[in-house]
Amino acid sequence: MSERRPILAPIIAIDGPAGAGKSTVAKHLAAHFGLLNLETGAMYRAFALKALRSGIEPDDASALESLAASTAVALEPTPNGNRVLLDGADVTGEIRDPEVTQAASRVSVHPAIRSWMVDLQRQLGQSGGVVMEGRDIGTVVFPDADLKFFLDASPEARSQRRYEQSGAAVVAAPDAGSPEAVAKELRERDERDRNRAQSPLRPAPDAVVIDSTSLSLDQVLARIEVLVTERLAISRTTTAQSVPGEFPSAP
Repeated sequence: MSERRPILAPIIAIDGPAGAGKSTVAKHLAAHFGLLNLETGAMYRAFALKALRSGIEPDDASALESLAASTAVALEPTPNGNRVLLDGADVTGEIRDPEVTQAASRVSVHPAIRSWMVDLQRQLGQSGGVVMEGRDIGTVVFPDADLKFFLDASPEARSQRRYEQSGAAVVAAPDAGSPEAVAKELRERDERDRNRAQSPLRPAPDAVVIDSTSLSLDQVLARIEVLVTERLAISRTTTAQSVPGEFPSAP
């Protein structure tokens, strides 16, 4: 991106591993500052859902690339969160299935799929006014984002949080929702995310890294709110000073 957007349309990037609280923070920031919350993980889940429906293995890179050529994934922001559209159909509820979530992590390692998704994500966020969360937003999708955060926590803390959030999954499939199973899945996702060939998970050089292992959600949100508010205030001042010939209106 060669030009700065108006300050009322910032791009805020939030990256981090599974269970670090990205979705919760992004949703809060979007509501607090009047921005759109674009959850890129939901886009991967939607594509993974189509792959599963089509009988394509998440590790079959060639078949997945062919499938992507005939797939449309979109996010439709609403006051109650995003609607996730797969080929025009609302799949918001279906993509939260644990099987889909696991498949999404596996399809996301393929370079062709990531390149396709990055293009879609840039189209969604290029006008600004968004909080976009994922694993490579600040490093690949929007390296010139106005603000970048990298949320992290110890594997133990993230596993516990994921387990506490998986009440519905535990009822449907007790074994799949056990603490051990949740921890095992998280370790596998970390391994794939951090070691994939294309855009591995890592903080951007200019990202604010927040380790929430010993922090409450309120403490994390308070710290990020202050940083965003400061950045917006500085940018407003800079923008106002750079526009010649404009003066406050007379009373």
